[in-house]
Amino acid sequence: MVMVKSKLSYEESRRQRLEENKKRMEALNLPQLAQAIKTTSSPKPSPMKRTKPRTVEKQMVVVRRSSRVANLPTPVYKEVVVDRVMIPRKSYSSRHRDLSNRVYASDEARAEAMERAANLESGLGSDHPIFVKTMLPSHVSGGFWLGLQVQFCKEHLPKGDEVMTLIDEDGNEYPTIYLARKTGLSGGWKGFAVAHDLVDGDALVFQLIRRTSFKVYILRVEDGKKL
Repeated sequence: MVMVKSKLSYEESRRQRLEENKKRMEALNLPQLAQAIKTTSSPKPSPMKRTKPRTVEKQMVVVRRSSRVANLPTPVYKEVVVDRVMIPRKSYSSRHRDLSNRVYASDEARAEAMERAANLESGLGSDHPIFVKTMLPSHVSGGFWLGLQVQFCKEHLPKGDEVMTLIDEDGNEYPTIYLARKTGLSGGWKGFAVAHDLVDGDALVFQLIRRTSFKVYILRVEDGKKL
């Protein structure tokens, strides 16, 4: 009986303490604080991260220009197609000179041909611009390039590349390419030289009868020294 009474007094005492503690906690507002802490500390499920597409903002930028050209119109750059002066290629018969047997003019023979060319030049008068050219190996073989007198080209020939027509004494016409920057005849000159069997030492008189046409007179060298 004593043990039952003792146990009841213990339980009663314990219940009283719990009641007192509960009252103290309520007085201090501890239950609400504990609930708030529990709510804050519990992690919330994070939503799936979504990557937003980057948007690049385009802006018009005004390019600074020098004050010297600021008032000038903006240049427009575009591709320009430059037409090249070309003439049809011709094939030449093997009946012409064999270069292995070519001859080189002596100084005396060259001078004699030039003297005859000068006499012809004087007889043609001054109605048209005219000049005399002695043939060298590079003019009549190998590269077939004919350089003209620079001063004559500057004064009388076109400023740009042109097709120049060479007209021989029989009236036959041979188109050639005149290169203004190099002041000479390139494409087509070989055809004229081969067709007329020009050799080293020949003297040619070029008479400019039209803006892009030469009348050509050939004075043959009379002898030569074979190599």
